[in-house]
Amino acid sequence: MAVLFVRMGLAVLGLLIVVPASYATKIQRIASPGGIEAWLVEDYTVPMVAMNFAFTGGSSQDPEAKPGVANMLSGLLDEGAGDLDSKAFQAALDDRSIRMGFDAGRDNFFGSLTTLAEESDEAFRLLALAVQKPRFDDEPVGRIRAQIDSNIKSNSKDPETIAMLAMCATAFPNHPYGRPVDGTEATLATIAATDLEAYRQRVFARDTLKVAIVGAIAPQAASAMLDRVFGPLPAKATLTPIPDQAPAGGFVEIDLPNPQSIIRFGGPGLKRSDPDFMAAYLVNHVLGGGSFSSRLYTEIREKRGLAYSISTTLVPMSHAGAVAGGTATRADRADETLGLIKAQLAKFAAEGPTAEELAKAKSYLIGSYALRFDSSGKIARQLLAIMLDNLGIDYVDKRNEQIANISLADAKRVAKRLFETGANTIVVVGPRKPEAASKS
Repeated sequence: MAVLFVRMGLAVLGLLIVVPASYATKIQRIASPGGIEAWLVEDYTVPMVAMNFAFTGGSSQDPEAKPGVANMLSGLLDEGAGDLDSKAFQAALDDRSIRMGFDAGRDNFFGSLTTLAEESDEAFRLLALAVQKPRFDDEPVGRIRAQIDSNIKSNSKDPETIAMLAMCATAFPNHPYGRPVDGTEATLATIAATDLEAYRQRVFARDTLKVAIVGAIAPQAASAMLDRVFGPLPAKATLTPIPDQAPAGGFVEIDLPNPQSIIRFGGPGLKRSDPDFMAAYLVNHVLGGGSFSSRLYTEIREKRGLAYSISTTLVPMSHAGAVAGGTATRADRADETLGLIKAQLAKFAAEGPTAEELAKAKSYLIGSYALRFDSSGKIARQLLAIMLDNLGIDYVDKRNEQIANISLADAKRVAKRLFETGANTIVVVGPRKPEAASKS
C-alpha cells in the first residue's frame, strides 16, 4: 500500500514538473505502421507519458432530437470496457496511477491519458479497450445519467449557466451550436446504450483523429502504440454535415430573483483559419481579454465600480466565428452597465487600439506564451490544439513573430471589422425591472 501511495505521488508530481518551453519546439511527426500520424515530443526529464487526442465530432454530432449523447458517452468510456466491468476498470487505473479522461466539445470529442512510463503498456491497453470496446453496462449508465441529470437540474437555477445557454440558443437558432451540450432532462432520459454505441461507431474513426504525445517514450514505441489503440477503429467517420452559420442577433431578458444581473454579449467573430485572426486576438486583448489592463475593465470596474470583472474572448469554431463577453453587476445598474459596454465597443471599432496599447498587448502575449509549455500535459494540449487548427508543426516557432509583425494599421482595421456590429446578441439574467413588472 505504501508503494502505491508513493507511485501516486510521483504521478501527481509529474503533472507539475516544469518543462522548458524549448522542448515544445522539438516536435517530431511520426506515423504508425498502419498509417496513423501523431506529433511527438520526446522528454525523459520525468518518467511519464502524456497523450491528448481528438476526433472531429463533439456535441455537434449529437442526434438532433437527442442532445447530450456525446457528453454522456464521455462520462462512460472509462466505466468498463472489454472483459472489465466498471469497478475492475477503475481499479486497474487506480492501481497503476493512470489518469484517463474524455470530454465532448462543440466540434471535437477529446481524450487524454497520463501514465508513468513503466506502466505505459498497460495504460495503452486500457485506453484501447475504452475507445474500441466500451461496455455501457446498466449500472454505470444509470449512475452517469443520474449525475448529468443532477447537474442539469442544478444548472437550471444557476444564473451564469442560464445566461450561457440562452446566449448559445439566441446566437445559433436551429443549429447544433445552439443546443445544450449536456442535453436536457427530457432528452437525457431517452438516451440508451444503443445511442452511445451508434455515436462511437460514427465518430471514432482514423481519418479525423489527431494525436499529440509528450514524455518518456521513443518514436518506435509510440508508433506501435498508435496502432494498438486506434488501428481497429473505422478508416472513415460517418459525420452529419454541419452548416456554417454566423451568430444571429437578439436581445433576451430572463427574470430571475438574483441580487445581480448577469450580462452576456457578443456578435460575429472570426474562424481560426481567417488571415486576420491573430490581429483579432491582439485587439480583443486590448478591449476585454487582458483582464486588469483591458479597456472594458478600466471603464466598467476601475472608473465606475460597476462590476467585479468583465472580459471578452474570441470563440473560433469549425462552422462559426464569434466574439463573446460577460460581466455581472447590481440589478439596478444593469442598463447603465450595458450602455457603457455598447459605447466602448462602438468607440473601439471607430478608433481601434493606440500604439501604446498594442505594444503592451504584444509584450504580454509574446512573453506569456512559454507558460503554456511548462509541463508535459500542457505541451500535449497545446500541440493538439495546433493540430486541430491546422496551424502547422512549425507554429510554435512562428507564433510570436506573427504577433510582433502586426501593424497598428492592421490592428485598427481588424478592430473595426470585429466590433463594428457592436454587441448585437445580448442576454440579461436578473430580477425583472419594476416598470416591466407593473405592466404585467
